[in-house]
Formats: sequence, structure tokens, C-alpha cells
Amino acid sequence: MSDLHRSDLHPAAATGFASGAGTYAKGRPDYPAALTGWLRETLRLAPGRTVADLGAGTGKFTGLLAATGAAVTAIEPVDAMRARLAAALPGVTARAGSAEAMPLADGSLDALVCAQAFHWFSTEAALAEIRRVLAIGGRLGLVWNVRDEATPWVRELTAIMNAHEGDAPRYHTGAWRTLFPAEGFGPLHEAVFPHGHTGSPEQVILDRTLSVSFIAALPEADRARVAQAVRDLIARTPDLAGRAEVTFPYRTHVYWCERRA
Repeated sequence: MSDLHRSDLHPAAATGFASGAGTYAKGRPDYPAALTGWLRETLRLAPGRTVADLGAGTGKFTGLLAATGAAVTAIEPVDAMRARLAAALPGVTARAGSAEAMPLADGSLDALVCAQAFHWFSTEAALAEIRRVLAIGGRLGLVWNVRDEATPWVRELTAIMNAHEGDAPRYHTGAWRTLFPAEGFGPLHEAVFPHGHTGSPEQVILDRTLSVSFIAALPEADRARVAQAVRDLIARTPDLAGRAEVTFPYRTHVYWCERRA
């Protein structure tokens, strides 16, 4: 990771995402096809428009933004993740920066999106910076893939993960919501889309678990114990054991609000 804004990152993010960029790229789900319409119709992305992907990671969401034809700037402070994004999406401008200090001009964006990221920097300072770079009428979009815990084995997996979360910011705590309604923004709107990540249990369950920042940041022995607990869960679950392909159920939650004068 570069020295730029190093102190802005929670230690779990700085360590876990830098060391686990490869696992993140393999294990994290993509996004439902329905989001393409949401980006075009609700965030109004199209050729001639400008959008930033803040906390872009390895570019899992950035490609969807680029597919709208809008000019995309990906902002990611972790060098290892930004390097993967730049290699995969050469048409995207990848920049080092943080939520509190973006390398963008005032009012230069028609939209800004945070996918799987806003809970890491849900502060007044970050919202002030987002407000600075958005044009009046520009839209802020927030996106999270959330595990669907109506499925029993998903609830068990969550329990394995949560035993190690410590003070790492998480979407599920809802702490990020306390910033809204926010100065300079209209009301926060919400929609939910069903989603599933299909692949081998190793990819969509084990790699997904090991890609969680605070798991990736664990000492090697502790990380190995988590991996074994997940393998044991797969082995004792009839819907998972011995399957070449499974679907991890998610619900994709999206939010947006408009920059106002």
C-alpha cells in the first residue's frame, strides 16, 4: 500500500485487503444484472457522464460502471487491489486516494458509487468530500451484496465470520445509516435485488470467507482454523457436501440520494 492516506484506513482493511487481494478477486460475488438498469435509470449513467467508484477494490463493480459508457475514475487506496483493477480494466482511470481526500475537482462528477465500501468510511468528513466532488444534481449510490441468512448454512457461516470481526466496521451494524439524512443531500432511497453467486464451494464459500478483511488480517494459524471450520461446515451440510457447484444466496441492497445546493 502506498503512504497516501495510509492513516485513513482501518487496520483490518489496510492489512486484510493488501494481503488478500487475490482471494478477494476470486471469492467475492459479482452483482445482479438488474443493477445495469439501476445505474442507467436511477444514477443516470450514460456516455458523456462522469462517475467515480470510491473504494473500488479490484474492480468488481467498476466494470459495471464502465459498461454504461460513462467516464469512470476508480479510487482505491490499497496498491495491491488498485493494480489488479488497472490490469483488468485498462479503459478506467485508476487513482490512489481516500474518501476524505479524492484527487478530483470540485463538482466534477455526475455520480459517485461505493460498492461494498461505504461502511469503512461513513464519516462526516467523507460525506463532505463526496459532496465537494459531486455536481449539483449528481447522485451518490451505495451498494452492498448481503448474505441471505434465510438459508441455515449461511447463518452458520456468518457465525464463523463474526467471531473474528472485532471493531471492524460492517454493513450489518447499520452504523453508516446514522449519517442520513445528510447535509447537502436529498432523502436516501432504497431498493433490494435477489442475487446468487454460483461456483465451486471452494470459490463461493471458502474464498469468500477468507476475503473478508478481518479474516484475511488474522495470523496464519487463526486463518487456517477459520478455513477448516468452513470446510467442516461444507462437509456436514447435505446441500453442499460433494457438490461441484453451489449457489451462495445474496440480496443486493442499493441506496441513492441526490446532491442538492
